Amino acid sequence: MKFDPASQIQDLRQFGEFGDVNPSVCDSATFTFMQAKTMLDTFQGEAEGCFLYSRHWNPSNKYLADAMAAMEGTESAWVTGSGMSAITSTILHLIGCGDHIVSSITTYGGTFAFLANYLKKFNVEVSFVDITNLEEVKAAIRPNTRMIYTETMTNPLLQISDIPALAEIANKHGIKLVVDNTFTPMIVSPARLGAHIVVYSLTKFVNGKNDCVAGAICGSEELINSMIDVNDGTAMLLGPVLDPFRSSSILKNLHTLHIRMKQHSLNAAFLAEKFTAAGIKTVYPGLPNHPGHNLLKSMMNPQFGFGGMIAIDLETADKAAELMEDMELNDVGYLAVSLGYFKTLFSNSGKSTSSEVPEDVQRKMGLSEGLVRYSVGLDNDIERTWERIEASLKKTGFLK
Repeated sequence: MKFDPASQIQDLRQFGEFGDVNPSVCDSATFTFMQAKTMLDTFQGEAEGCFLYSRHWNPSNKYLADAMAAMEGTESAWVTGSGMSAITSTILHLIGCGDHIVSSITTYGGTFAFLANYLKKFNVEVSFVDITNLEEVKAAIRPNTRMIYTETMTNPLLQISDIPALAEIANKHGIKLVVDNTFTPMIVSPARLGAHIVVYSLTKFVNGKNDCVAGAICGSEELINSMIDVNDGTAMLLGPVLDPFRSSSILKNLHTLHIRMKQHSLNAAFLAEKFTAAGIKTVYPGLPNHPGHNLLKSMMNPQFGFGGMIAIDLETADKAAELMEDMELNDVGYLAVSLGYFKTLFSNSGKSTSSEVPEDVQRKMGLSEGLVRYSVGLDNDIERTWERIEASLKKTGFLK
């Protein structure tokens, strides 16, 4: 049977405390017990349905975690206070001092900085590779390698990771494949393709409102339980808990994600074709000339489109800045970092979300200093939006 992440969420029965159609918001930090033994059993993880302390589990967070697990097709999930805390908690839980990681060189700037800089204090080495080159991935693996880390659609170059092939490599070596699916929720279901762990910044498309930061870790029940173990669970002991009020609002927004992803994809595909026809160097996985186009088609849940992210290359940072400033004044969207918002957001990646990556590494990965990343919004009239972009392109000299 075809997997439909939207229907998985739709079929959840999550009632509130008094039969509310919206699950209740639990704003309690701690929970009471009528018997001391039940508290002891809860501490030891043996009292199903009981809550102990909100750093561990909170009913509101559990609702959202269950919905994320349903969407991803995993046994379990856990939600965190940010996307970075989901990423870092997962990595720290899987590695030890002296271990080795193979990672895509093209990845979110914060992730790159954590892998390249922060993990050095634990004597952890990271080999950054072209994740689309499977032979390079294989060659990078060592006896002490513990994981392959990548993004389904890489940030900001929009490369496509071959998740089934990477999972095969990981399984052969007895290591974990960790996939950040932030750019492609519902479009791709990495766990269904063999990824062992799927991480998210819920801040982006999943929440869709840019009114909070949050993250999620989706995986096996064994993994999640180990990460929140009161004695040695990384997520439990580092404490990146998500506020339950935010959990509640994200859960509501999750139920409209399938509608939003379809519109983001529809609008991005339209703009990508227009940019291409105008002679602007454009990267969009939905274009047939994208190197990962056929691969993404083979992995995706097709009803949700190819995503809402576009990259265009304007050669220099100064030219990129000139165009972005004019587009903001022309009400195309906002010059801002982040993505997945209902309005279009654009930024010069090398000077913003990838600024943690040294310039020589940016060039090595193929990141032009003039690359502008678009997170295309939910515009009702995308032709009108293109007319405004076209006017800005003409005003700044990119079009005649």
